[in-house]
Amino acid sequence: MPSQSSKTLETFPNPKPERDFHIHMEVPEFTCLCPKTGQPDFATLYLDYIPDKTCVELKSLKLYIWSFRNEGHFHEDVTNRILDDLVKATKPRFMRLTARFYVRGGIFTNVVAEHRKKGWKPAPKVELSQFESQSNTRG
Repeated sequence: MPSQSSKTLETFPNPKPERDFHIHMEVPEFTCLCPKTGQPDFATLYLDYIPDKTCVELKSLKLYIWSFRNEGHFHEDVTNRILDDLVKATKPRFMRLTARFYVRGGIFTNVVAEHRKKGWKPAPKVELSQFESQSNTRG
């Protein structure tokens, strides 16, 4: 039996809740309908998040994203709605959703929406130059 789209996002326990780690996902086949013309809009979604106690389960995310296929949404609305639903389901430390919509009428649209858990501060990023990385492996 084929899968059905769903507005339900399932989660699973974070396997390393004591550590900040970055999860990156790309969804290259997002579609919804233009609320003005009814024509399809296509986008690639980029989801980046640092989980707290739970992570989003991938099959439920796929079915959730699929649920927008026959719905009319402005780009700004659908991006923020998806972020809000993901934040509600997972309660992450940090989450960013970038929606890159393909050209329509000669215009590309990128919408970026973010959430930060109150009080959460990211650890400083460690940058290693190519020289440092090579010298550290030589002992």
